[in-house]
Amino acid sequence: MDECIFCRISVGKSPANIEYSDNDVAVFWDINPRAPVHLLVVPKKHIPSVDDMSEVDEKLFGHMIGVARKVAKDKELNKDGYRLVFNVGKNSGQIVDHVHLHILGGQPLGTMNEQMNGSQL
Repeated sequence: MDECIFCRISVGKSPANIEYSDNDVAVFWDINPRAPVHLLVVPKKHIPSVDDMSEVDEKLFGHMIGVARKVAKDKELNKDGYRLVFNVGKNSGQIVDHVHLHILGGQPLGTMNEQMNGSQL
């Protein structure tokens, strides 16, 4: 999909700070970071949301998590911890209609309850 920014970034047609790329996914830095390390794992196949995945995509989603784990380890986030997040739909904060996995770390992230109350990320 040429109109999808994540499709264009994942195949090198739009600029981004690419951290990792293979045949199936690209990992790049979020342009609006919520933590010192905030990367996105994006499949090169256009899938609008987790709700749009099919059984055929399950291996791809597993690969996304494996790549996230590898990148987090490369960034030494595994020493103190990190968060992996899929936002699904507008109410969750999904802005781009292309599934993506957030890798967040490099600072204490707090609990989900703290985040909802605005006291931490």
